[in-house]
Amino acid sequence: MAAITGPEPIARSKPAAVGQGRLARWLAPSLFDLIFLSVPAWLFLAGGLGFGSLLLDGDTGWHIRLGEWILDNGRVPRADIFSFTKAGEPWFAWEWLANVILGALMKAGGLKAVLWWSALLIALFAGIVLRHLIWRGVNLFIALPLAMLAVGVATIHLLARPHLYTLVLLAALLWLVARDLDRPTPWVWMVIPSMALWTNLHGGWAGGVASLAVITAGLTLEALLGRRSRAQVVRYALLTAGALSASVANPYGIALHGHIYHYLRDGWIRDAVHEFQSPSFRGESMLQFEALLLGGLLTAGLLLRRRRFVEALLILFWAHQALGSARHAPLFVIAVLPPLASQLNGLWSHWVRSGRQNSVRRILDSVAQDSVPALRRCSLWLPAGALAILLPAFNHVWPADFPEQRFPVQLAREYRSLLTGGRVFTNDDWADYLLFANYPEQRVFFDGRSDFYGERLGREYLRMMNGSSAWRDLLDRHRIDVALLEPGTGLASLLKVSPDWELIRDTGREVLLVRRNEAKIQAGP
Repeated sequence: MAAITGPEPIARSKPAAVGQGRLARWLAPSLFDLIFLSVPAWLFLAGGLGFGSLLLDGDTGWHIRLGEWILDNGRVPRADIFSFTKAGEPWFAWEWLANVILGALMKAGGLKAVLWWSALLIALFAGIVLRHLIWRGVNLFIALPLAMLAVGVATIHLLARPHLYTLVLLAALLWLVARDLDRPTPWVWMVIPSMALWTNLHGGWAGGVASLAVITAGLTLEALLGRRSRAQVVRYALLTAGALSASVANPYGIALHGHIYHYLRDGWIRDAVHEFQSPSFRGESMLQFEALLLGGLLTAGLLLRRRRFVEALLILFWAHQALGSARHAPLFVIAVLPPLASQLNGLWSHWVRSGRQNSVRRILDSVAQDSVPALRRCSLWLPAGALAILLPAFNHVWPADFPEQRFPVQLAREYRSLLTGGRVFTNDDWADYLLFANYPEQRVFFDGRSDFYGERLGREYLRMMNGSSAWRDLLDRHRIDVALLEPGTGLASLLKVSPDWELIRDTGREVLLVRRNEAKIQAGP
């Protein structure tokens, strides 16, 4: 089959009798319902942290507080509201709409609501990927493992943060494009208003526009070979231009595009921020990515040989992005799974045809074909099951705060007055949490907004944290009087033996120090 031009014919079950009615269709749980609802259960209920694993990145803290600030003030900030190092300086709060959603959820139901919504976005991402593969006629025993691999690779970003919207929207975009290229539909033009929404949710909108541009380039090459019509090329050129134009509908206009361009090309950020660095093929998710990368490159080679450039170029584009930055690995998976699954489905079909009539492979194929209607159908169980996890019976699985194993939760409570009354130096992840725990009184030196702080302050932050040369002068220059550090950092070791600093607490995971004669220590809220 043409990988992006539509699915192979798939076996369809006979329609139910009218007498059985639609009631049974809506009341009986479908296989898709069960798979959809199993994703959050599998990811978060079986592990040690449960849903708390969604809070392993401190950035969620300032995202929530920014959303609350916007709701309280009725406007999007254009200057910094969180730091004492760059207070009042121009700032692009480019994920403002996602932050408003987080802030509204926090106000309505606390962290429980925030995590419930994030888990649903993750399940929606997995569901779209699976439904796309089933639409293409991919066998259940291929589609389901590949969809789970997509979730496995995405675990590096399965956090309560705005990038979840990009996982959902890119998966939906590529499926909608595949359907349109198979049979033109006016629904494809919904990409344009959707891009305006996406632009205000997460910076991954740029990847959506880039994907449309790559698809247009592939269509152009195929049109030159007579495999596509010029009308399709024009259609997608207009769609790409419309999507790019829609991205200007944000509080910062075209200035946001320049900001994101410089941010993504900033050499210091790529060197200093882990998720912007090339992937390290060690953890489980990256080994899964490696397997899909190899399969994807082989698939791209086959597609190029057959002069099917659309998906081949899309695979190669996202492979290049993912090899340059680990944060793009989940986006590569979204692009590679449909064509890779189609190739594997062809191998499956050949394997089945070579078996005897009553062989295990034939029986498995029959089971897979019979499951198609149940994978294409949703029932009332889907929304009811999603809402059920909000019931009080599930309260034990919802964390009341960020994980104490990762963040200084107890110290933030006990020494709130000290931390909010001084100029605190801590790592960027803990600074994010302090903003969650103590804002609006709290201000920080450097948090997770690396695009805002820039190279100069970023390098000073690293020199101070590592206890490199001039650390003492830098602390003095920025008038730091409180330090909250991990015991293994160079600065923590230096301050412990410095006569100018007094050790307040050492929990084994956190070290709290204060300049002598500079601040009164007040424990308690």
